[in-house]
Amino acid sequence: MSRIVHIEIDDSGLPPPTPEIEQERRVAVFDLLEDNSFAVPERDGRAAPEGPFRLMLAIRERLLVFDIRSEDDTPEAEFRLSLGPFRQVVKDYFQICESYFDAVKRLPPAQIEAIDMARRGIHNEGARILQERLEGKADLDNDTSRRLFTLICVLHFGG
Repeated sequence: MSRIVHIEIDDSGLPPPTPEIEQERRVAVFDLLEDNSFAVPERDGRAAPEGPFRLMLAIRERLLVFDIRSEDDTPEAEFRLSLGPFRQVVKDYFQICESYFDAVKRLPPAQIEAIDMARRGIHNEGARILQERLEGKADLDNDTSRRLFTLICVLHFGG
């Protein structure tokens, strides 16, 4: 399977991200570029591009836009996903993250661990939804889906 070698987040038209969101974004991009598995299957009779890929993520007209290009910037695929299926899981994810960061400051390890398990469960649910929405458009493994979901969260929440 091929991979993503460059990520650009187009947040033009969105409010500027907070410093915390910007930091989450940097970490998510770094983690994704370090390890990912991403391929674009054959579509509409067009052979599957080989990659590696450059990915630009954006939110336009309330749609999540994936603009996929080859390393030399040749357009390979573009698809748009409704944000609707992600809204609740993104909201839940940020709420549990707030609870987790608050718990780290004041709760015993057993309670922190319980909140962290819930946080990971919501994150996994978001990754699963993303994989379902990308079915037939892009092939990615679970870890890549998790990392992309994190980017979607910070893009969505940052805007």
